[in-house]
Formats: sequence, structure tokens, C-alpha cells
Amino acid sequence: MDNDSVLLFMELVFRSDCILRSRGDGGKPPKFGRLDIQIDVLDINDNYPVFSKPLYKVQIPENVSFGTKILSVTATDADTGVNSDITFSFAGHGNSQIYDLFSINPDTGEIQINGQLDFEENPAIELRVAAKDKGSSPRTTQCKVLVEVIDVNDNVPEITVTPLLQMVKEDTKAGTAVALVAVSDKDGGKNGEMKCILKGDVPFKLETNYENYYSLVVDGPLDREKYSSYDLSIVTTDGGSPPLSSSSDYTMYVSDVNDNAPRFPQPLITVYIKENRPVGSVITAVTASDPDLDENAKVSYSLVDSKNTDTSVTSFISLNSLSGEIFSLQSFNYEEMKKFTFQVQATDSGVPSLSGTVTVHVLILDENDNSPVILPPYSDQGSVNSENIPYSAEAGYFVAKIRAVDADSGYNALLSYQISEPKGTNLFRIGTSSGEIRTKRRMSDSDFKTHPLVIKQLQRPHDHHSPRRELVLL
Repeated sequence: MDNDSVLLFMELVFRSDCILRSRGDGGKPPKFGRLDIQIDVLDINDNYPVFSKPLYKVQIPENVSFGTKILSVTATDADTGVNSDITFSFAGHGNSQIYDLFSINPDTGEIQINGQLDFEENPAIELRVAAKDKGSSPRTTQCKVLVEVIDVNDNVPEITVTPLLQMVKEDTKAGTAVALVAVSDKDGGKNGEMKCILKGDVPFKLETNYENYYSLVVDGPLDREKYSSYDLSIVTTDGGSPPLSSSSDYTMYVSDVNDNAPRFPQPLITVYIKENRPVGSVITAVTASDPDLDENAKVSYSLVDSKNTDTSVTSFISLNSLSGEIFSLQSFNYEEMKKFTFQVQATDSGVPSLSGTVTVHVLILDENDNSPVILPPYSDQGSVNSENIPYSAEAGYFVAKIRAVDADSGYNALLSYQISEPKGTNLFRIGTSSGEIRTKRRMSDSDFKTHPLVIKQLQRPHDHHSPRRELVLL
């Protein structure tokens, strides 16, 4: 039989359950012959592998550990033998780094994690897996594996502060924006929802502009003299479980404005000076302080032209405008001027300038620079005055009264009287305070008829620094 006959025969055999019979011979009765044929059909690789699913889906958290099995793909091949043996591999195109995150077992189709997943970079990953048989002319089929990465709260919120002002003036009004604040979180969902607060008791607050954007604004009065800077701490917290937080420290400096006038330690200064001080001597010095800065704190001094009777203070004192020292322009006489008052004004160099004043009350102290003066009728120093007394005058008889005054004051004007008598005479006495001259005893025949008395009027010394002055009356 030729080949075509064989093929036809085989087809007929299969259709007839592989039983062949002869037509029989021509005899009567005819005789038949039978032949059993066993045919082995050889397989050829004419079938493609078939996956159990055209699309595999799996969800895994982004913090899954290395080596974790995520799923297995399966495929079958209708062929037999090596034509039905299948190996699996990735058939990726494009980003090869994605496929580096996974590995596949070529025999079982088991896919494992081989790298660190990151939801923020790749929330969903599409892999292509190839099933390839081992036939001489291998046939390949592909399927898709969709990996959905589940976000976990693994990213700390981030804060960015953009200053609008390098420094904020201390007179800045409430509501003025000084910086912009932006917060972000790479996580998604609730893990990426954030709340932002400003910590501490500070005169600033955060105002929401729109989602995750804020303005840092002034929320109260500023005073550079109390706080020249504020250390601000901005804290943002996400909605994850557990929540993650981050903070950003920001220093806001406060610049000075001229809002403080120069101030003296006290509103009134009382100064005591002795009379007869040399011209040009320092009476006192005044000092004012200003808590502002630089030019706003630079102070100069001037006299406020106060009137003391009809005389201007500028006629007898001068003021150093830089140091605040006050000098005398004359030597003061207590007997002519006992006190005077003036004001000093301190002015800063700010714009506009501010000023403050202090009242200076000067009291002139008396010195013992005046001698006592005897009043009439004994007013002529060194004069001889006569008084007559009866011979029969008893002890204590009033003879005369000496009166004297001193232009000084206080202890310098306290006077005492003494009698200077010849030796051996003990007839008269004088009241040291009253100046009354009286007899001490009755006169005797041995007493002179004329008694010259020298009356000394002295100042009562009250300390060893004050010289005693005396007046002699003969």
C-alpha cells in the first residue's frame, strides 16, 4: 500500500474500532480473513499552555517581609510528555526594577517578595507571567498578575516653613501673616490625613488657608523689651494607627520700635550741697534708661527752664547733654538762696522721639561763714558801754542784757555768752544762753567802783568740722 492508502486505511480503522476484514474469497460458502493492527499515534507540540486564570489579583501590605509567598499561578498543556511540561517566568517589559521586587519559582509558579514594596511609589503593580512548555518548538502563553499594595503608616509627616518676614516689628497688628506652613505625608487614606498645631503659649497662631497649607499669623501684642524672639514649635500628626508625628522648630525675631520713653529711676531727686562751693563743681548727675535699642535708646539731656523767683536756673547751673552731669555757674550763698528746683528732660533719638523728665530739688546747706552780731545798744564791736548799779544791789541784781544774732542757721546760729573779768574779781555772771548780766553777790568795800567787763559772744560748736566764731564786747 502507498502512503495515501495507509492514511486512508488508518482513518477507516479508527472509525471502525481498528478491525479489518477481508472481502472474502469467491467460493461458496466464501471464506473471510481478519487482521488486527496496533497503531501508535505520536504527539506533536500543537497545544499552548493554558493558565487557570487570565488575571490573578492579590493584595499585600507594603511592609511585607522578604521571602513571603503572595500567590501561585498554574497552567496546563493538552499535549503529552515534554510537550506538556511547563516552566514559569516573568515576561516583563518596561521597568525592570519592578520585577526585581519579586521572584517566581519556574517549576511551581509560586511568586515571592524579593524586595521592599512602597505604596507611595507603586500602589499597584502589574506583572506578566509566561508559561512555556518544553517542546522542541516551545509554545508560550502569558497571564497578568495584579498586585495591589496596601498602605501602612510608615511615613512621618513633613513640615515646610517659608518665612514671609525676616523679623516682625513689635508693633505689628494681630492677624499679620509672618510665615507660610505646608505639611505633607506620603501615606494615603487616613494615614495621610494630618492635623497641625502650634505648641506653647505664644502670641502667634496657625490659620488654615486650604488643605495642608497654613499661615502663621500674629495673635497678640508683641513686646521686644520682654521677648526679643520666640521659639515656635509646629507639630503635625497623621491619622494612622499608631499615629506618627513630626515637629519643626522656628525662631521668630522681634525688631524694636521706639515705643518706650526714657525713664529716670524716680520722678524727684533731692540734692544737698554746701554753700560756698567753687564755681564749676558738679552738683549732681542724672541718668535715664531706655529699654529700646540703638538710636531708639540713645538719650540726650536738656534743662527745662524752670523759674525760681525771677531768675532762670540756666543763669546759675549748666547741664552736660551727653553725661547728664549738672554744674554750678556760681557759688551759692545760703543766706541769699536756700533752695531751687528745676527739671531735666531726657529725649531719645527715635523717630518720632520720646522724652521723660525728672524734677531736681536742690537744698543748699548752711556753713558757719557768718560772725555773730551784737544788737543795739551794744552793737558797735569793741565799744565801751556803761551801766550803773546801786552799791546795795543784792546777789542776782539785773545789770544788763546782751543780745546778738547770727545770719547762719541751725547750730551755726546757736550763741553763748561769756564774761572775761580781771583775776580775782567774782562779782558778775552772764547767762550763757540769755545774755543777762547779773550780780553774783553783794558788793564789798574792797570791790572797785568801776568794773570793766569783756563780753564774749560765741557760737556753740556742734561738731569738730565747724569753726567757732566769737564777738568780744568790752
